Amino acid sequence: MLRRAMGQDVPPILRQANQMMEDGNYASAASAFHQLAQGAENRFPQRAPFLYIEAGRAAILSGQTKTGMSHLRRGLTLLADQRRYPRMQMLGGRIVHELRERNLNAEAEEIENLLKGNLPREVSAQPAAVEKRPTLPTHCPSCGAAIKPDEAEWLDEITAECSYCGSPVRNEA
Repeated sequence: MLRRAMGQDVPPILRQANQMMEDGNYASAASAFHQLAQGAENRFPQRAPFLYIEAGRAAILSGQTKTGMSHLRRGLTLLADQRRYPRMQMLGGRIVHELRERNLNAEAEEIENLLKGNLPREVSAQPAAVEKRPTLPTHCPSCGAAIKPDEAEWLDEITAECSYCGSPVRNEA
């Protein structure tokens, strides 16, 4: 875990993909995230959904809506297959919001239907209330991925886990 905390296990392509997103090079970022997602499916299945979702976001931002939707569906479906329903709901809600902001209403409805179709009956259709958490850095110090505290998986009261590389992230200020 110490090595991961120092960023030594983070693939360079992940750092590059996150940098491409920051730089607005969305088509290249989409390709890199998709490559990472495919590789992660067998070796790091807990990371694959997030990589597919980021590949989808990048593809849509580059104007490749059909490809982006395919990646988004794959990422959300993997979360459902892994029974990570709260994460699926939270990320799905953000995806729907982002699609609607881009006037991709049919695509947003498709994601809403996917979410509804993948929730078991005993899981509420409403996302759980978000707890107040400590402030985190805006980006993972190991891989450079954007960190969203309300979507992070928390390891303890002050430490979250980067969804992309698994490094522990906390505010060191």
